[in-house]
Amino acid sequence: MKTDQRRGYLVKYLICLFGALLIVLFVSVANAKNLHLEKFYQERWCTENGGETEKVFPDKTRCDCLTSSHAIEVDRGANWAQSIGQALHYSLQSGKKADIVLILEKPGDDRYWDRLNKIIEHFRLPIDTWITAPPGGPD
Repeated sequence: MKTDQRRGYLVKYLICLFGALLIVLFVSVANAKNLHLEKFYQERWCTENGGETEKVFPDKTRCDCLTSSHAIEVDRGANWAQSIGQALHYSLQSGKKADIVLILEKPGDDRYWDRLNKIIEHFRLPIDTWITAPPGGPD
């Protein structure tokens, strides 16, 4: 094999390696935007309120937290709209009152809280809402 061919392969290899490293770095940075996993908030809130986490219903859906009176969906602020449907579904499956615990980690996340509660109030949905935040509050 000629020296020029080897050099060409080496350059291509280094470009691919550099590209792979950039992708790994990008994915790591994208995942680092949340301070804690959702499970952290779910377990903390559920434990503090005497509930059972990850209760599996006959339809194979999993309720984030089930107490003696409430079926609770724990979700990040940006997922406020989806949390409504999930909470209502868990309520239907369990026969208990629907709750949503909204995770607010960053400044500005309160806009999700406002949207969630406006929809619930406007349509008179039977859902109670709570906020959870990282220890020390949102940054």
